[in-house]
Amino acid sequence: MDNVAVKITVSVEYALQALVEIASISDSNGGVLTSQEIASAQTIPTKFLEAILRKLAHAGVLISSRGPRGGYRLAKAAEEITVAEVIRIIEGPLAAVGDRAPEATKYRRSAKNLTSVWVATRVALRDALENITLADIVEGDFENEIRQLLRRKDAWVRRGK
Repeated sequence: MDNVAVKITVSVEYALQALVEIASISDSNGGVLTSQEIASAQTIPTKFLEAILRKLAHAGVLISSRGPRGGYRLAKAAEEITVAEVIRIIEGPLAAVGDRAPEATKYRRSAKNLTSVWVATRVALRDALENITLADIVEGDFENEIRQLLRRKDAWVRRGK
């Protein structure tokens, strides 16, 4: 079995940076930003970002418009878009073991309880990522459960490699 780690891909990171940038702008310009404006503000390679933005638009998170006042805007309120939703759009399920869903893993003998570990991992990810919205990120105002996680003394310390 390969190393098991929860890794946030660069694509997910850029998607969230772009969405937060769009969510944070004032309504004075209709809430629309071009891919170049987003790329510049967040230091993201434009071509890479454009592919991500197209994916988000195709999934219904962004609306794309052409023309001199064109660009991207949120398709729904920032309070309705969760980090979990963005991860699923960009990369697929929150947790997978190889190419299988956690509950689809089967082990024998002494390893039989590993399935429970993977399912618990997915639940923990859901509990955090489905409760953080773009609006929370923009405002820096997270729900109490998330604030409690962030206050843990080990939260900001990396363990292992």
